[in-house]
Amino acid sequence: MAPKTAGGNAAFHNFMNDFADVEDPLERKRLALEAIDNAAFGWYHVRTIVVGGVGFLTDAYDIFSVNLGVSYMAYAFWNNKIPASTETLIKVSTSVGTVIGQLGFGYLADAVGRKSVYGVELMIMIAATILQCTAAHSPAISFPAILTFYRILMGIGIGADYPLSSIITSEFAITRWRGAIMGAVFANQGWGQFLAGLVAMICVAAYKGSLNVENGDCGTECIKACDQIWRIIIGFGAVPGMIALYFRLTIPESPRYSMVEAEELNEGAEKTGTSSGDIMNASTLDIDNKLGEASENQRELQGSDISKAENDEPIEAPKASFKDFIHHFSQWKHGKILLGTAGSWFMLDVAYYGLGLNTASILESIGFASSHNIYDSLYNQAAGNLILVCAGTIPGYWFTVALVDTVGRKPIQLMGFIVLTALFCAIGFGYNKIGSGGRLGLYILAQFFQNFGPNTTTFIVPGECYPTRYRSTAHGMSAASGKVGAIIAQSCIGTLKDHGCAAKGLPKGCWLNHVMEIFALFMLLGIFTTLCIPETKRKTLEQLAEELHGEVDITKENYNRKYKNENDLVASSITEERASQMA
Repeated sequence: MAPKTAGGNAAFHNFMNDFADVEDPLERKRLALEAIDNAAFGWYHVRTIVVGGVGFLTDAYDIFSVNLGVSYMAYAFWNNKIPASTETLIKVSTSVGTVIGQLGFGYLADAVGRKSVYGVELMIMIAATILQCTAAHSPAISFPAILTFYRILMGIGIGADYPLSSIITSEFAITRWRGAIMGAVFANQGWGQFLAGLVAMICVAAYKGSLNVENGDCGTECIKACDQIWRIIIGFGAVPGMIALYFRLTIPESPRYSMVEAEELNEGAEKTGTSSGDIMNASTLDIDNKLGEASENQRELQGSDISKAENDEPIEAPKASFKDFIHHFSQWKHGKILLGTAGSWFMLDVAYYGLGLNTASILESIGFASSHNIYDSLYNQAAGNLILVCAGTIPGYWFTVALVDTVGRKPIQLMGFIVLTALFCAIGFGYNKIGSGGRLGLYILAQFFQNFGPNTTTFIVPGECYPTRYRSTAHGMSAASGKVGAIIAQSCIGTLKDHGCAAKGLPKGCWLNHVMEIFALFMLLGIFTTLCIPETKRKTLEQLAEELHGEVDITKENYNRKYKNENDLVASSITEERASQMA
């Protein structure tokens, strides 16, 4: 019996240990992958969704809560007159950190393994959240500066969660419902936004006595209440992460990653004359310490009296390196996939984050406008956002979960971009004609089709369509391109909504209709980038790697070749024995 490997819990089962009685490591891994791909959907997968989804619930909560929290900070530190540049800095800083986390941890998960880094991102988010709650202004340091630093740090943890949760869920999910499982993990973003609004509304209600003042005259008691509320709202974001941290830190290594790692380590062992067991870490030693013996057995078989064809030699996995990455994706058939996933995510996020520019006018149209009474104003903001999230965001996510494995990823994404192009054109060109009610309807529809469309599929497809050795790196690059789009929307395009308003004596936001027209252009471009992505539904990850990247399933192929050679050897021996008897 082979030694058991480290890791495994109720949410991420260690399938390798189920076949510890199988001595051949190639057969053991083949059986483990088949067990993962062909298992029936059950409570185990629900637990996987919960553990993976908690990260995205926390991500969305942390991002959405600061949008609400800035209103309370404005009363606490700026007498409700926060500079526009400071507000933008606090909001955009998270996206800057997110880009760093997506690129950095995307690479690390391919370089050192999924198990080695999963859970670290939650620890970063928890620590940064707690640190934010301790930030305050002093003569020696600027409050916006220190808060921005902590937001960037938290953004790194948020960004890391994108590639890690996507690829780990993908590599542990059943083939038939892999898209739904990955989509359900991502759909927790909707619940994160809902929770942020709910916590804010509860806090405002709890502090009603201190906030119930007219004409925006926030005195000492009101300032203290606002200062406490934003810290409670943001600090609560650490709670969900703490719940899931244990399960993330104790996952087993993905059998798919350990397979690639084993090939690389054994090649290094052959070059240096070192046994594979000497250079493997503890988590992969138990899985792979027989690979060298298997390779030696194959060489002995190939050196026998039987004539072997050249194509019977064992197949080795392509080795990950910067040179190989550039060579691989410089080929159009591979590079266009990266262009499709990264480009689609970029186009989407420009409009996804820009759509928030409409929130103030939308809240006004449903009777949740700002008020001279501070309590009413803050309560309306929290309740209004809660209504909008429930009306469009959450249903959109779960429509995708329900249909992504039957309709397919590509049709849903293509449909989403087409509908969003039409919706943004309607909002932009008809802004002053459709009235507040029309803008409300189009706003909710846009939120719905962003999530029942490219916002969910741009997360799913990069976790499936790349080979194992670059799956996390490519997903991180795709996600990072999206956050670059978000930064552009928030810091550049978003500021255009007030373009020329003051000079013409018009109210703020007079150019918002043209901004919506710009977003419509990005949605149109998203249609063309979607044409570059493949359809991945109901195909194993190894099948996709072979079809899209020309890479065979090494575990199955080498196992089949090994036992084919052994069977040939037995057949040859029998033939020789019969021939000698006849002689």
